[in-house]
Amino acid sequence: MAELDFDVVELDETDHPAAGDEAPDFVRPLVDAEAWADTALSDVLDDGPVVLVFHPMDGAFPATYVWNEIRDRGWTDEIAVVGLSISTPYAHKRLIAERGIDARLFSDPQNGVAEQYGIVNDLDGMAGVAEPRPAVFVIDDERTIQYAWVASEWPDFPDYDDVETAIDAL
Repeated sequence: MAELDFDVVELDETDHPAAGDEAPDFVRPLVDAEAWADTALSDVLDDGPVVLVFHPMDGAFPATYVWNEIRDRGWTDEIAVVGLSISTPYAHKRLIAERGIDARLFSDPQNGVAEQYGIVNDLDGMAGVAEPRPAVFVIDDERTIQYAWVASEWPDFPDYDDVETAIDAL
C-alpha cells in the first residue's frame, strides 16, 4: 500500500442541516466563467432544484477531485450545481477555466455560510483560518434538503452514486 504524504484527520461531529430541513438561505458573489454578482441561494432555486457542493479552497487537491468527478459524471447536464468555498471570485474564475467546470461557484472568504450550515473546518496548522468541510446538499425547489452528506474526516469525499440517486429522485 502506498504511503500517504498527509495525515487523515477525524473531524468533530457537526450540527448540519439534514434531509427534510429547510436549506439556510444566503447571499454571496456567485461566479461563472465570465463574471460574478451577489446572488441568493433562493434566487438560484427559483430555476429549479440545486446541488450545493461545499469544497475546500480552490487549488486544494480535494476541490480538484470533487469538481473533476462532477464534470465527468455530467451532473450539470441534469441539474444546477453550485459550489461554495472561501476562495475569492478571482480564484473561482481560474478554477472554472482550468478544470472546465460547467457550474457556478459562490465565494465566501469569511466562511459565514459554513457557519450557517454548521460545517466549519478550522485548518490544522493555520491559526485563524477556516473553510467549509466538504459537504453536498441536494435541495429541491421548495428549499427543502432532500439529501445531505458532510465529511467526517479530512480528506473525505461523498458517495457520488448516492448523490446521483438523490438527484434522480427529485
